[in-house]
Amino acid sequence: MVDLKKDVKYVKGVGPNRVTLLNGLGIFTLEDLISHYPRDYEDRSKPKKIAELIDGEEVLIEVFPVSRMTEIRAGKMKIYKLVVRDDTGTMIITWFNQSYLKNRFKMGEKYKFFGKVNMKYGKMEMNSPVYDSEETNKNTGKIIPIYPSTYRLSQNTIRTIIENGLNSLDGTLEETLPDYLLSEYNLESLETAIHQIHFPNDFKEFERARKRLVFEELLTVQIGLLHLKNKYSKNQIGISFNKNVKMSDVINDLPFKLTKAQLKVLEEIDADMEDVKPMNRLLQGDVGSGKTIVSIIAAYKAVKCGYQVAIMAPTAILASQHLESFESTLSKYGIECDLLIGSVTKKQKELKLEKLKNGEIDILIGTHALLEDNVVFKNLGLVVTDEQHRFGVRQRSTIASKGNNPDVLVMTATPIPRTLALILYGDLDISIIDELPPNRKKIETYAVTKGMEERVNNFIKKLVNEGRQAYIVCPLVEENEEIDAKSVLELYEKYKKEVFSDYRLEYIHGKMRPKEKDEIMERFKNGEIDILMSTTVIEVGVNVPNASIMIVENAERFGLAQLHQLRGRVGRGEYQSYCILKYQGKSDIIRQRMKIMQDTDNGFIIAEKDLELRGSGEFFGTRQHGLPEFKIANLFEDMQILKSVQSVALKIENEDPKLELEKNYKLRKMVENKFENRIEL
Repeated sequence: MVDLKKDVKYVKGVGPNRVTLLNGLGIFTLEDLISHYPRDYEDRSKPKKIAELIDGEEVLIEVFPVSRMTEIRAGKMKIYKLVVRDDTGTMIITWFNQSYLKNRFKMGEKYKFFGKVNMKYGKMEMNSPVYDSEETNKNTGKIIPIYPSTYRLSQNTIRTIIENGLNSLDGTLEETLPDYLLSEYNLESLETAIHQIHFPNDFKEFERARKRLVFEELLTVQIGLLHLKNKYSKNQIGISFNKNVKMSDVINDLPFKLTKAQLKVLEEIDADMEDVKPMNRLLQGDVGSGKTIVSIIAAYKAVKCGYQVAIMAPTAILASQHLESFESTLSKYGIECDLLIGSVTKKQKELKLEKLKNGEIDILIGTHALLEDNVVFKNLGLVVTDEQHRFGVRQRSTIASKGNNPDVLVMTATPIPRTLALILYGDLDISIIDELPPNRKKIETYAVTKGMEERVNNFIKKLVNEGRQAYIVCPLVEENEEIDAKSVLELYEKYKKEVFSDYRLEYIHGKMRPKEKDEIMERFKNGEIDILMSTTVIEVGVNVPNASIMIVENAERFGLAQLHQLRGRVGRGEYQSYCILKYQGKSDIIRQRMKIMQDTDNGFIIAEKDLELRGSGEFFGTRQHGLPEFKIANLFEDMQILKSVQSVALKIENEDPKLELEKNYKLRKMVENKFENRIEL
């Protein structure tokens, strides 16, 4: 059997310089190399006649040179032109500064050229094409893979290295799927699929190869997640909270009415808490749908049953906000809440940890600081993690291990289509708050181009003069020559000196120290800053009711789900709020995306569209969830395969949960390998 873990430096054609470049692409082993799948393909297999060519298309032609190559000097540049013909017409092929080609092409011999066709002065021209002679087939006459790469590693080089890697397999690649699945679902063998995904002879072959690899990838993740879920629920006895402690005690005391969706979710949580099985529930709710009050009511029940509660938030500012919300609702019931964040002094921290250990703190709210070993609860019964996409599976289990199988509630404001949620959170039950509280004003959203800049700036000034505050969000921290997007620092200087010189302006970005960020956010919250310029660090949960306008620079660079999250930072108070998306570019997809943002404020619809337009890889990086990364599956395109896979995974989980049967031995190895032994079968 071939050793897939062998260092990529031992593959033919990889020298010391190329190793570093391959490592930069995440390729360290032979396995990484052969699973570095193409991002696209060029069909160079079907030649076209010159008379059929269309301006702007990439195409293969088979032609004869009709003259010697001519050389034209233009300053320091040398331009080489070759006139070629087939039986329908003639055209010109042009190269720049490539003198070695001068005597390469012989009259009367046939050549294949592949490149982009341009119409110039009524004549077809092709610039710098790849080519082959009639006998060779290196660059043309087939489907050519296009790989994710770096500018120092050409497509030809990476193709050659991958081809060498595939040749070293030589029929010895171990099959990873059981025979019964291969035959039942008519799937290619692994080695065939790997060869054909890189170098298919035709697109039917490519489809078969891709189906096989997607099936395997989705099946592995599904089995792994089902195992986690069942292990958690079947084998463990958790806390059965007292039925006599009623959530309605708090609900009836609230100064506002809960929505039907909130009440339904609370029923599900109440049933989970009273069950002896540990709760492991995902609570999804759009920005402003009222998830926090749901977690406060669940925390009340836990504390009144004699247990402590841990609330984990991704940022100190969000943790501090939670403390305010929890205290304002629960202090009248004699419930003690406290805060543990990085800025707490050593002495304060020691005191808090002592009180926690003695059971004097009922609810501890904090950031990653809660995960530290010295944070010891007397009797932890409920764990709530907010904005789950910032915390992985492992962190969730670390905090839960501080109690004896406590209930776990995971909250996110990132709307995820239910099908995708089943994959990403296959180890959780799912609740959704799918309605907003009444009386919330719709955030007016406008997508504008550069010509509207002055009007937008005047509108910001008008609102700030009326006493409101504004966010301006940029995609980058520093200017990057390769990307034409405005950086926070560059724009801050311009706005401070020129556009908003009469206003209190500050900036914030992810590279700042947490303490610095928190101080600026606190000042903004207290109304000491008029306009806050920021990267997406303000995306999560910050509540500033007085901020009523959000400007997003280079909005085309953000995903729809992210734009929706950003928009949710305004419209949190009594004032009419606005979100203005400034975008560049004229492509249909950009216009489509901007239209979606203007037409709907339903996060779930937006998430579906985002998934449809961008694919799942970009939509939701799976690595941060502690899940294996999807290398080839696209959860939107592959919904049919996903449905097959889910039924297979459920069947296997029911028949053979520990994958102990001989027929499932390969599956067991594959799941352990993919989850890097984070799952004990």
